[in-house]
Amino acid sequence: MGKKFSKHLVESISFPAKLIILLWVVHLFQFLTGLSLGAWGVYPREVFGLRGVILSPLIHADWGHLLSNTPPLFVLTFMIMFFYRRVAVPSFIMIYLLTGLTVWAFARDQVFHIGASGVVYGLVAFVFWNGIFRWNIKSIALALVVAFYYGGMMIGVLPGQEGISWESHLFGAIVGILTSFWYKKTIEKDEEKKLYSWEQEQVEEPKHFFEQDLFERTKEERQKEKEQQNWLSDWNSDRTW
Repeated sequence: MGKKFSKHLVESISFPAKLIILLWVVHLFQFLTGLSLGAWGVYPREVFGLRGVILSPLIHADWGHLLSNTPPLFVLTFMIMFFYRRVAVPSFIMIYLLTGLTVWAFARDQVFHIGASGVVYGLVAFVFWNGIFRWNIKSIALALVVAFYYGGMMIGVLPGQEGISWESHLFGAIVGILTSFWYKKTIEKDEEKKLYSWEQEQVEEPKHFFEQDLFERTKEERQKEKEQQNWLSDWNSDRTW
């Protein structure tokens, strides 16, 4: 049990840790070379802007931007990897890609949208709404934790904030809700209802007054069976001992 838990813990930490390392390597590259990768972000409704669907969450404007996204991205990704193991990977991919695609389709044009904050908002919404859609002790507890620590982030979905891609926040949150709804019936192992001993007992099959296949047999079959019984009865009565 202990080894299994340790393995699951390490696996749950591994992916978010690698993701954060990648973000920091990308930004360190920008810092050391003096290059700006902002042009590789999402540029709405232009074909070349579609590359940002994959690349924009990896690119940040400055160290402050990166530092603000690092802790929540790590914590929330770890949470879904650890507590929602069966849906963690497809949910993360769905949030990652659909957030970028909706920003490309509906966000302001003539501006590049970069940063992992859209994914962060998607993860926040996913964990919170799991508490509503799944409605079990674990999911409700996680939803309350997320609401307590990250509830204040919801102001970020409001428009008119200069230098902030509020569209990424808004569409990320919407995608997170949709993802939570999409996977709500994919139950985790610890969410499965446990059957008690009396529920596992086999129910005795009911006894039938008539034979079960009585009405399934044709009229000819029943007549033939009756004639055979009459023949046997006559044959027995004619015998002497």
